[in-house]
Amino acid sequence: MKKRIMAVALAGMMALSLAACGGSSAKSEGTTAAAGSSAAEQNAESVETKTDGEAKKINVIAKGFQHQFWKAVEKGAKQAGKDFGVEVSFQGPDNESAIAQQVEYLDAAIAQKPAAICLAALDTQAAIGSIQNAMDKGIPIIGFDSGVPDAPEGAIKANASTNNYEAGKLAAKETYALIKDKIDGASETVRIGVVAQESNSQSIVERTKGFVEAMTELIGADKVSVEGHDSLKKEKSGAKVIIDVGIPAEVKDADGAAVASAILEKSDLIAIYGSNEFAANAIITANEGLDKIGEGKVVAVGFDAGSKQLQAIRDGLFAGSVTQDPVQIGYKAVELAVKAANGESVSDVDTGALWYNKDNMEDEKIAPCLYE
Repeated sequence: MKKRIMAVALAGMMALSLAACGGSSAKSEGTTAAAGSSAAEQNAESVETKTDGEAKKINVIAKGFQHQFWKAVEKGAKQAGKDFGVEVSFQGPDNESAIAQQVEYLDAAIAQKPAAICLAALDTQAAIGSIQNAMDKGIPIIGFDSGVPDAPEGAIKANASTNNYEAGKLAAKETYALIKDKIDGASETVRIGVVAQESNSQSIVERTKGFVEAMTELIGADKVSVEGHDSLKKEKSGAKVIIDVGIPAEVKDADGAAVASAILEKSDLIAIYGSNEFAANAIITANEGLDKIGEGKVVAVGFDAGSKQLQAIRDGLFAGSVTQDPVQIGYKAVELAVKAANGESVSDVDTGALWYNKDNMEDEKIAPCLYE
């Protein structure tokens, strides 16, 4: 009887959709995967209660808690809990350096014997023992955001995260639309700058590579010479467009700004892209002494949504940026956890990315994704 009552209640919930970014209607600008009420409708009937009639419990353990990004992830996770009729507990350490604290939260979650756990690991190796304990107890783990890289085989059932290569392609598509006329009308070689934080982090590498390869395809491979950092270099003599990739030797603000300055100072530059918040800030800092970017000048585009970057967009220095969809990350992680808890087969989900600029950043589908 209790199951039947829950089914009726869930049916009523399915008329609702996510009221924030990444909901079922939030596919307008970006690569956001379909979700929201339609996904809930497909899975509500499979949500089971425990023998005592209580809702299944899903523990979500993030990399942090106070950062607005994680607040948005929590919003999506809690919405999924309502849609799928499960109890969601959301926790994260005080900051993203508190590895031991996160492991404590993970161990406490395992002790509660939840139906499933969603985990964005700060340090997989530090959590190996805990992950193995969860496996031994038959508790499925779903990775989200950066997931749980290098976890034991079979430990992570699926991941809900941004496809960073596709997100980089989105940045290229939007940038190209802004500079196409400058490229087509150029009588001499023009340059597109790319600033990346590093060449080791997989997410940043994919955002950078996605941008460079998509831009090359949009312009025409026979017209593009990729120069600068060795990681992506593909030089072509006599090319119409140079994509100039700069990566600092160390992840330091001063080094990043120096790399950005070296690109901004080149007279043939028509656009510049920063593939994460660090790189976008490096461009902003470098421009303070050069005044090269902005409306009617070099087109600047970024990735992420830090406070300096958001202000640069409001002020017209940046034409726009790509943001991840943290609400959707939380929502899809819990959806995958429910499926895994019910014994269903699950696979990785791309939670999408969104393009924003000063014209749409207050939109109800975009605003929750602009984490500072």
